[in-house]
Amino acid sequence: MTGRPTAPLFPKDAANDAPSDYMSVFRVPSSEGPTVNSAGASAREPKASLISHAIPTVYVVDDDVLVRESLESLVRRVGWEPQTFASGKDFLSRPRVLVPSCLVLDVSLPDMNGLDLQKRVADRVEMPVIFITAYVDVSTTVRAMKAGAVEFLTKPFRDEVLLRAMQDAIERSHAALRNEAKVQTLRARYALLTRRQREVMALVVFGQLNKQVGSELGISEITVQAHRGKVMRKMKADSLASLVRMAADLRLKIDTDARACATRSTAPSNIWNGSWTFDGG
Repeated sequence: MTGRPTAPLFPKDAANDAPSDYMSVFRVPSSEGPTVNSAGASAREPKASLISHAIPTVYVVDDDVLVRESLESLVRRVGWEPQTFASGKDFLSRPRVLVPSCLVLDVSLPDMNGLDLQKRVADRVEMPVIFITAYVDVSTTVRAMKAGAVEFLTKPFRDEVLLRAMQDAIERSHAALRNEAKVQTLRARYALLTRRQREVMALVVFGQLNKQVGSELGISEITVQAHRGKVMRKMKADSLASLVRMAADLRLKIDTDARACATRSTAPSNIWNGSWTFDGG
């Protein structure tokens, strides 16, 4: 916060009011478990499990060295891994790592506004943002929260307030990483399907009966059943409802023409063009 009066990060009496044992208040993963970068981790252990055991990382971007040092000490105290940066440019230059994490971000930075940095990392759903600032600005607060920030704290604040915000953010990060791992698994399964199997899956998930699918694709109902069975096995779906949920998780879509013809059991087969694709991914 160059050229600005520096407000104390925590109130003077915060130390007296803070819990004496942070580990008893905040659920910190054991460092004895496997991590994403653990060389000794079993190759058979699912990615989601490895991620869930990784020690959370708290990124701090603030140009005030005293704030960075204070937050680094606080984060280490509860067993998380702190990484501090003096500018948005420094932070953006580091490689993205998929571990449970959150970003504690000052609104005012020397090279770019904190809101601008928030926009730059908006695609990192696994890294929720917590804003901290010495100046109360309602419009800035509203913009930050609308853009997805999980908290907006004004200095000075008590350390346990920030810790609880970070705990909430890290829990959200865990959920986002678990979901991404699940989607990646589904994408790998979907990639194993042949074009015909994808066409069958598209129409089945959209609600077509085997007879309708056969009429749509110009194949026999028995052939549809065979393709449908292979789809279920390759996608590891134990029911049609499960397959529908997988399609939703994959954000698959049918183009408008195919959607229209899928509602008509007598539609000519040449209307269907197999346009069953990932939406945005």
